[in-house]
Amino acid sequence: MTIEQAQETVDNWIKSTGIRYFNELTNTAILMEEVGEVARIMSRKYGEQSFKKSDEEVNLADEMADVLFVLICLANQTGIDLNDALIKNLEKKTIRDTDRHKNNEKLK
Repeated sequence: MTIEQAQETVDNWIKSTGIRYFNELTNTAILMEEVGEVARIMSRKYGEQSFKKSDEEVNLADEMADVLFVLICLANQTGIDLNDALIKNLEKKTIRDTDRHKNNEKLK
């Protein structure tokens, strides 16, 4: 699935199953909540925190998909073409960071 197809698929799902988009502020809050759930898993799986019994059935891929879903909702609501935005962002990073990481002693 392309990014464009993902935006169309989410839009169709919202209009058929979700009834309508939550407003942008609500979706921003939901995005923060979902990112927090990813952070919780990461801190337990790859960090120094341990899982609680209630955390043992978590699914990192599913939580990341939740983040992506809400981000796509926000892009759709605000008229952002994520494919175009990502291309432009990578171009910006390439120009800005051409030598930055190569010359970073911490990465050697």
